[in-house]
Amino acid sequence: MNTTQTKKLPAFGEFIIILSLLMSLTALSIDTVLPALSQISRDLAVEKQNDRQLVISIIFLGQAIGQLYFGPLSDSTGRKRAIYAGYALFLIGSLISGFAGSFSIMLAGRTLQGIGVSAPRGVSLALVRDLYEGRTMARVMSFATMVFILVPTIAPSLGQGILAFTGWRAIFVFYILFAVVSIFWFSFRMPETLAKEDRIPFTWKRIKESIREIMKIRSVLGFTIASGLIYGIFIGYLNSSQQIFQEQYGLGELFPLYFSSIALSLGTAAFMNSRLVMRFGMRKLVHWALRVQTALSGIFVLAVIILEGQPPLWSLMVFLMMFFFCTGLLFGNINALAMQPLGKLAGIGSGVVGSFSTMISMLLGTVVGRSYNGTILPLIVGMIILTAGSILIVHWATASQHLPSGIQHAGD
Repeated sequence: MNTTQTKKLPAFGEFIIILSLLMSLTALSIDTVLPALSQISRDLAVEKQNDRQLVISIIFLGQAIGQLYFGPLSDSTGRKRAIYAGYALFLIGSLISGFAGSFSIMLAGRTLQGIGVSAPRGVSLALVRDLYEGRTMARVMSFATMVFILVPTIAPSLGQGILAFTGWRAIFVFYILFAVVSIFWFSFRMPETLAKEDRIPFTWKRIKESIREIMKIRSVLGFTIASGLIYGIFIGYLNSSQQIFQEQYGLGELFPLYFSSIALSLGTAAFMNSRLVMRFGMRKLVHWALRVQTALSGIFVLAVIILEGQPPLWSLMVFLMMFFFCTGLLFGNINALAMQPLGKLAGIGSGVVGSFSTMISMLLGTVVGRSYNGTILPLIVGMIILTAGSILIVHWATASQHLPSGIQHAGD
């Protein structure tokens, strides 16, 4: 722990709550609005049904832009100022989206939300690194992750509850209230964790040089691309989930319940991974999870074709829960493998890796989601293609290669 800040820190439990609020803003800003997509589409006169998905996917574009900027900014100005700047953009974006009179204005506001939310999500990890290390850091992140996992399971129900009493614009009011409460709590109770003598000047030259050096490392590049492919599947699912469950299967207000069940399977895997990775190692888990996903998708797509894109709901739920359980094993391990060789480049490296993988996932997830044709076939085909592609990329990434001096090989 950074001893210069020990006396100023809040109690451990309060620190976990503050950290969880910062990390949860991303999932909250995405999942709460899912039940409202059909209303937003109708009120803002969206002509093509699949265009409503842009309300979800555009926020990832903002995150890809923001991650590349806020990490280096926090190294220069301190963690708190970077988080304040991100929250300011998020609040402005929420106001724009909440009062939007056209779909293009809505998307502009959501892009700003995405840029802004990348600051508390990314910089909070640097904040933890400033204060803790080793097993204590792992303990802190485990507690925060447990809370973070709960958000996607309750956010759609929260959005559905807001819609039951008022319109979709109130969801953006909720975003504003949540952000104001969390940033004030953070401001008054959390000290600055990066000492002035440890700060690094912000320059675009440093960012460009770091990007060039990072992209020369095969394992970093490979696992970053693989992360983008895997997360692209998840974004494609997020984009089309409302149409699949509420409209194709006619679940209506029950949609949040089914969505939460799948989110819980992903979260359970992420929680179990902390034990599994100690026994089997990161690379072995990644290889096996990808193989299982590809096999599951290959088998299920045959049933989907036979049933003309409309398999029984129970079978779809079983498939998605099994598939996203494997995804829960992949998220943390692939990102850790991408970051492992970076050493002293970890700070800016996390921004580069996060930005690049998010941009890939946003583009691919948008293609998968917008391919929705009233059946789940496009989603399942997308799953097969992207998981098979990930297997090839991971195999390439783990092949032996020469690394620049001072850079570690990506082992387990």
